[in-house]
Amino acid sequence: MIRSILVVAVCMFVLVAASPVRVGYEVGDTVADFKLKNTNGKMVALSDYKDVKGVIVIFDCNTCPVSKAYNSRIIALHDKYAAKGFPVIAIQPNDPTVTAGDSYEEMVRIANQKGYKFAYLDDGQTQATVAAFGATNTPHTFVLKKDGAAFKVAYIGAIDDNTKDASAATKKYVENAVDALLANQAVATPKTKAIGCSIKYAE
Repeated sequence: MIRSILVVAVCMFVLVAASPVRVGYEVGDTVADFKLKNTNGKMVALSDYKDVKGVIVIFDCNTCPVSKAYNSRIIALHDKYAAKGFPVIAIQPNDPTVTAGDSYEEMVRIANQKGYKFAYLDDGQTQATVAAFGATNTPHTFVLKKDGAAFKVAYIGAIDDNTKDASAATKKYVENAVDALLANQAVATPKTKAIGCSIKYAE
């Protein structure tokens, strides 16, 4: 009897250990609301975006060379799509004790210097939002489609296929995804690999 119980217990452990642990959102998931501090000092929540068709959430930072290479492209995405109902929400996910250049003060400085018209939110203190999304790199993009009062993931991954030169990009994943959603069409490529610097978690 005891041996049978032990065998069952071992089998259960093996099954649980073999099951993949899901981390973060997948395409089709509904995103939980979050509330983070913007560079203007005000708190901004996802639920504040009521009169939109969706949002482009980009986990971005001040220090990553790849993020810097995409900076003008992120600004351009907001300039192109905010008026069409898909504004950018940038979120800084790195712990500032690991990368001092990603402090809130530096976020404010850069947002002012670059003239950001979109929210640049600080998640570096708790890192709860980046953990919920499951983002791994900066930049890592999630295109969310508004569905009633909810936001559902329609695309996850890279902004385009060239980390160095915007003009050399042949596949503009985020633009293609948003354009498809605006046309009430399915996103042809709903997921790609995000390329960039690894997110720096608290040690």
